[in-house]
Amino acid sequence: MARNRIGIDVGGTNVKIALVDDNGGILYSNSVPTRAEMGYEYTVNNIKQAIRDLMSETKVTNIEGIGFDFPGQIDYKNGIVRLAPNIPGWVNIPIAKIIEDEFKIPTRIDNDVHCAALGELNFGAGKGCENFICMTVGTGIGSGIVINGKLVRGASNAAGELGHIKLQMHEGPLCGCGDYGCLEAFASGPSIVAMAEEYIMGGKSTKYREIANGSEITPFVVAEAAKQGDPVARRIFTRVGEYIGFGLASVVNLLNPEKIIIGGGVADAGDILLNPIRETIKKRAMVVAESAVEIVPAKLGNTAGVIGASLLIES
Repeated sequence: MARNRIGIDVGGTNVKIALVDDNGGILYSNSVPTRAEMGYEYTVNNIKQAIRDLMSETKVTNIEGIGFDFPGQIDYKNGIVRLAPNIPGWVNIPIAKIIEDEFKIPTRIDNDVHCAALGELNFGAGKGCENFICMTVGTGIGSGIVINGKLVRGASNAAGELGHIKLQMHEGPLCGCGDYGCLEAFASGPSIVAMAEEYIMGGKSTKYREIANGSEITPFVVAEAAKQGDPVARRIFTRVGEYIGFGLASVVNLLNPEKIIIGGGVADAGDILLNPIRETIKKRAMVVAESAVEIVPAKLGNTAGVIGASLLIES
């Protein structure tokens, strides 16, 4: 009998919900607005209704589990969202119990990057790998770590905070975590935008300024300009790739992974970002570890969260 599960990816803007089969296939998907400003009860009621809609529209009754992914600090063992910084009001919310009480279906929760790593391990670029890092590069930088085929959660479910590897001992840019010199402060989406805006403050013209055409400059706009050969945009991505590669060289030396899988919005730039990462790791990591690792793009894209969340019931 098919083993169907529900995966739910909770973001600052939307909640994505999917019915996932045991081959990682998505049988049904939908999304509802998070509307965090309305309070967490509003979002929870939206989620409950989305689950009811899924059940009525698919007519599936044998759902063996529900899994959630959230950005932020998650108490995996007790099913509690401790803090979701991008979703105001989600502080110490026992969401697993709330959903289990409502639907009488086993429910688990974890953070978004852990779920992405689970998805890639089972059905994506990490399939068949024993040791890999699944890194997401977007507004922030995070990672899921798989060692000996198992997701590493750590003592307080905080393993994988790759964005807070320190690249600078003193000073450096201020990071959202409150410390200075973190990888995320050097190399995430906002730092790409900051570099791009700094260049044009003097009135200089660039391809990405033309592409933006009066709208805000985003990492996507800078990536498009880089793909079209704009030298400033290409240099920005090279520099970001060097920072990431520098941070990852330490990870390669420490964990000796087979693969580093890179996803997230900024990583959609492809080889413009991945090649400088590869080159920097080759230069900076120890040869025995560097020669064993492959830097590859993530495969599951926007579905990694719901697919990975659906796997939490047995991970």
